[in-house]
Amino acid sequence: MEVQVSSPMPSSVRLPRRALLSAAFASGLSTFVPRRAWADASAPVALPGGLPASTEAGSRVVSVVRDARGITARLELEHAPFPATANGYADPTVLVFIPHHHRIAEDGTVSMVVHFHGHNTTAERATTAHRLREQLYESKQNAILVVPQLALMAPDSAAGTLEVAGGFGRMLADLRTTLGDFARRDAAGLALRMPGAAGSRDALDLGLGRLCVSAHSGGYHAAACALRGGAVPVQEAYLFDALYADVDVFRDWVVAGHGKPMGARHKLVTYYTAGRTEANSHALFSELGRAGVHCAHEQIEGTLSREELTRAEAVGIRTALAHGSVTSELNSLRDCLYASALRRNLHSSWFEAKHGARRLERRR
Repeated sequence: MEVQVSSPMPSSVRLPRRALLSAAFASGLSTFVPRRAWADASAPVALPGGLPASTEAGSRVVSVVRDARGITARLELEHAPFPATANGYADPTVLVFIPHHHRIAEDGTVSMVVHFHGHNTTAERATTAHRLREQLYESKQNAILVVPQLALMAPDSAAGTLEVAGGFGRMLADLRTTLGDFARRDAAGLALRMPGAAGSRDALDLGLGRLCVSAHSGGYHAAACALRGGAVPVQEAYLFDALYADVDVFRDWVVAGHGKPMGARHKLVTYYTAGRTEANSHALFSELGRAGVHCAHEQIEGTLSREELTRAEAVGIRTALAHGSVTSELNSLRDCLYASALRRNLHSSWFEAKHGARRLERRR
């Protein structure tokens, strides 16, 4: 069922730039009929006035669905990881989830959590299976979730265009432009106005705020590509049984941020099970310790305090969970986000019990 969006205010009302951005993200972006709905999504909303959802050549918003937690948009980006030369993967999908509590920061920027999925899955399946949207929403962090499609349903850690110098930055720039252009079109359709923007085809300039990178399993290589070279300022990285290789990349990235203030340092959290990820994690933490990095270790999950999880520059957690459950069963991504240096706008009680062994919460 399509639902037409009604105007929330008279068309004569004019809003400043930051208010327009916040209103567009908070109230909408859900203005395009989706090709297929997500399992837990409510009815889609039709695009007012028949405005096209495409932006510059090669990038567009394909579908947007709103549910109780926020807005999930499916984009096709010219600078997505795929298509790329030398392989047969061709899906340019990038999923974006914007929680309802999200607001544009005071400096006009948008913070992001970019998650790279593992082998033999899709961005959509991984987002649902690992409860990525739910965990970001429950963390109350003022950030949006970005899940690019990597190798489609294949046992392959290829990262496509992200393996090329500057690839990660180009993808994020493309994403910001595409979302910004769509937010402007959506706002115009909702009779919101910005001085000088009415009738213009210029995209809104969404600046990049704080950036966290997350990976499960075979997504480690794409995460390493995002960190390599420091071209894009990534503040935090979370690996969920994913440290299979590229250990030197993660080591160099952490050391490069060592000793900086919490908001500027490079923080790594790695969960690992028995086997290769455990061996690589131990080797990595030995090198980080020799470099003077403040490390915290947890051999029995839940024994580190919430304060220790927050203060350490590198955290290693030995988990007893199955490989496919590490990201979500005990809300691992949510707790990494709780303990992150992202700027939260909403109150959280998570730190009211910051000392002593932290309580683990199993998802139902």
